[in-house]
Amino acid sequence: MSKKSYLCGFKISIIMISTQNITLQYGKRVLFEDVNIKFAPGNCYGIIGANGAGKSTFLKILSGDISPNTGSVHLEPGKRMAVLRQDHFAYDEHPVLETVLMGHSKLWQIMKDKDAVYAKPDFSEEDGHLASELEAEFAEMDGWNAESDAAALLSGLEIKEADHYKLMKDLNGHQKVRVLLAQALFGNPDILILDEPTNDLDLNTINWLENYLLDFKNTVIVVSHDRHFLDTVCTHVADIDFGAITIFTGNYTFWYESSQLALSQRSSANKKAEDKKKELQEFIARFSANASKSKQATSRKKLLEKINIDDIKPSSRKYPGIIFAQTREAGDQILEIENLNKSMDGKPLLKDLNLFVNKGDKIAFLSKDTMAITTLFQIIMGEKEADSGSFRFGQTITPTFLPNDNEKYFNSDDNLIDWLRQYSTGEKDEVYIRGFLGKMLFSGQETLKKCNVLSGGEKVRCMIARMMLQGPNLLILDEPTNHLDLESIMAFNTSLQNFPGTILFTSHDHTFTQTVANRIIEITPEGFIDRLGSYDEFCEWKEAVAQ
Repeated sequence: MSKKSYLCGFKISIIMISTQNITLQYGKRVLFEDVNIKFAPGNCYGIIGANGAGKSTFLKILSGDISPNTGSVHLEPGKRMAVLRQDHFAYDEHPVLETVLMGHSKLWQIMKDKDAVYAKPDFSEEDGHLASELEAEFAEMDGWNAESDAAALLSGLEIKEADHYKLMKDLNGHQKVRVLLAQALFGNPDILILDEPTNDLDLNTINWLENYLLDFKNTVIVVSHDRHFLDTVCTHVADIDFGAITIFTGNYTFWYESSQLALSQRSSANKKAEDKKKELQEFIARFSANASKSKQATSRKKLLEKINIDDIKPSSRKYPGIIFAQTREAGDQILEIENLNKSMDGKPLLKDLNLFVNKGDKIAFLSKDTMAITTLFQIIMGEKEADSGSFRFGQTITPTFLPNDNEKYFNSDDNLIDWLRQYSTGEKDEVYIRGFLGKMLFSGQETLKKCNVLSGGEKVRCMIARMMLQGPNLLILDEPTNHLDLESIMAFNTSLQNFPGTILFTSHDHTFTQTVANRIIEITPEGFIDRLGSYDEFCEWKEAVAQ
């Protein structure tokens, strides 16, 4: 709900940023038309929509990076906007801490102007007055705490203090992403625009960011494919659908469940209007009661309680049909790993790893060094060799692998039907192959697309179709939700919950990990931790141990 100010007895809504009649069209394709929406302080808006709906494009319109065909964006005078930039090379010649400070351009300019004045060899009385004015402005903007605030942000995002004075070009890609995120967060901006802020963050750092945004008092507008993140931080969702952008109260899960309920009601022709309204009211009451027990503030519960029933609409989203059917049920011997060791460039990744995988295990692997998990999966799939140790699968096991990097699978100009056919056993006709592609939302002419021109999300959907075709009883998944839209992630998530076989996986998606895993293994430089239970239970155990 918008915060309010009072002037001459009239109640006035504070609107940080708004749009007027925004239309964006590429050729004949209209992404959205005549968009008029307002974003208020104290709220976090999650921009949602199917792949290609224009989520990131809309953020670029708000930030001024691109112009719409018609319409305008209005920013309240005197308010500062900060944007998470994706250009990893823009600050290569600047030190890390300095890059963060540059996120507040006005403060950064004052700091440079101050240094320039004090560096003058013929410092005049006029320069003294200018320096005094700059110092007053600097103090008013809390400039004396700027470096310590920037350093605290970097530390929260797990950039070590020793790296704060390195040049940006000396950091790896994952570290650069975190520095650019710190740059956006720095200086308490009035409007914070974040496009996929959880990319390249581990689960601990995502949790830090969630807590940071929960305490953030201004306006946040965010695009993310991480449901737990959206559910934790969002007070509203802005849904891009039917060529329009509509703001709904509540987090992502509330929007999803309420829109699904509205969709099922639409097909219930015999249900009376008053019964439908009562059903929706009961749903809102249940959800708001649960929200009050979560990390979300009580104010969010009040937002839900004031929802107009007529605002709940069905969605046009399509969800893939992901079903992993085992060609053969596995025996009791799944996978055994003994004393596995692997180093890379002198750095140990795996140390004396011993693991016995039980039938029905769904194991989530965690590590601060994601290369350790990727390397483990590559070793057991025969793509790399261990330095020492051994592993063996049971005789009944049919494993399939979804790698983090799948480029080598798409180095041809095969169409999707021919591409998928090569992974089938025996003679499979085109109708059979099209069936698997259709489940992953490739239909009609789309099945004739060349596999080497697919987007990242399309490639992952093709890889999932390949896995389904193979009828595995052991799934090995390295960051399976990367590049997927929310609809595909949810369908994938549900399929793994229902899968009767065994799963080894790693993911930075909290909800995905929590709802799939029944066993957690954390790989550390010193060895490994192996515990039964869910991811949340594992986190609670670690907190208790740390205390």
